[in-house]
Amino acid sequence: MPAPENTRALVWFRRDLRDHDHAPLAAALAAAQAVYCVFVFDTEILDLLPERTDRRVEFILGSLRELAAALQARGGGLIVRHGRAATEIPAVAGQLGVDTVYAGRDYEPAAKQRDAEVAAALCAQGRRLVLLRDQTIFDGDAVLTQAGKPFSVFTPYKNAWLKRLTVVDYACVESGGALAVPPPELAGALPELADLGFAATDLAALGIVPGMRGAQVLWQAFRTGRIVRYGQLRDFPAVKGVSYLSVHLRFGTISLRELVREAVAQGADTWLSELIWRDFYFMILDRFPQVAERAFKPEYDAITWDDWPDGLAAWQQGRTGYPLVDAAMRQLLHSGWMHNRLRMVVASFLCKDLGIDWRHGEAWFARQLNDFDLAANNGGWQWAASSGCDAQPWFRIFNPVTQSEKFDAEGRFIRRYVPELARLPDKYLHAPWKLARRDQEALGVIIGRDYPAPIVDHAVAREKTLARYAMVKNGKA
Repeated sequence: MPAPENTRALVWFRRDLRDHDHAPLAAALAAAQAVYCVFVFDTEILDLLPERTDRRVEFILGSLRELAAALQARGGGLIVRHGRAATEIPAVAGQLGVDTVYAGRDYEPAAKQRDAEVAAALCAQGRRLVLLRDQTIFDGDAVLTQAGKPFSVFTPYKNAWLKRLTVVDYACVESGGALAVPPPELAGALPELADLGFAATDLAALGIVPGMRGAQVLWQAFRTGRIVRYGQLRDFPAVKGVSYLSVHLRFGTISLRELVREAVAQGADTWLSELIWRDFYFMILDRFPQVAERAFKPEYDAITWDDWPDGLAAWQQGRTGYPLVDAAMRQLLHSGWMHNRLRMVVASFLCKDLGIDWRHGEAWFARQLNDFDLAANNGGWQWAASSGCDAQPWFRIFNPVTQSEKFDAEGRFIRRYVPELARLPDKYLHAPWKLARRDQEALGVIIGRDYPAPIVDHAVAREKTLARYAMVKNGKA
């Protein structure tokens, strides 16, 4: 059925930088004769970034170049603005005379506030904002407990999610059709990084290819070789076992529905479970927005954390004296990415070995991660700190040495990121302070000089943590 005559729509790209399997674009093409596309470099977000070299900004710009070319090939183009989205979107909608603005639903508190402001401004113009589910499979009231409430434990949520799932939920959303050419006064070349106030990063040197093409290269390698072995390979950081798609999922250069389709088709249950965790954390942030600043379990806000700036700095820079922790933190500094198993290890170490508030770790990850996503980052940190929904028990404390021995037994990952320990035999690589001084001298690696001695004794720190959390559980904090 053709769209009514003279109807116009605007698609507002945000976390969905692709032109296929795209719910807002498909809805706009079905509803309007003329469909325009826009992206806003939102200064309310960019101005909060602490550094002017940010890989995420460069990734977005690179992805937009490919998106703009794809939209142009379909007869349209991409309008790009730099300013407050809450101001720019109503302004562009007014200049184009559109009836409706379509966008993917966002679940972060600040984004929801921005969207409410945009919706109000559009309404005052006689227009409307339509938000559609696109970066999750389910949201809102789609998956609830039998009592009609949001889940707070993952496994029953996962079971209900799977029971609710049908082919329709992950089917490709067709978004074919011609687009409208932006009027000359709104069209223009994409900005350069300098125009946005940013400088080039090492994105290319790291081999990170933005956009739909970059996503597909990684996806095809994973889906044709590793997806069915993901459950066996995913915990070993020196092994190429994960998808490396997190930054592409974060910015929507690949469709979540495409990933779910393949996981279902290949019976890749462990991989699918990870995608369900992503939906779960979005749901938690949407329904319990207080987690962005406070513990999901309020009693854990009463914990008295240690004020230890030097300990925090040592953790951030990868010089704690625990090789696996340090290798992981150096990987983060070097590449803006960290293996998921190691994210759990270093988070547990910060909270339960160093006794430092999980919010400091969450903020550091938010600053460093190319794939930073508030929902997943907050969920992961609260899981490690035992303060979140379905978190690890408060008395479960990862031992950084045994984690190292189990998941990097040959030290391949450690030797890559902590090269000063490369000559140590495997037996001592995970706890190098146990190596006799004469052997350290023979190898040319003196602990405390060439590599830090442990800044805490894990056994002592463990007892302190058990006491700290026990006070909370007993109501004595």
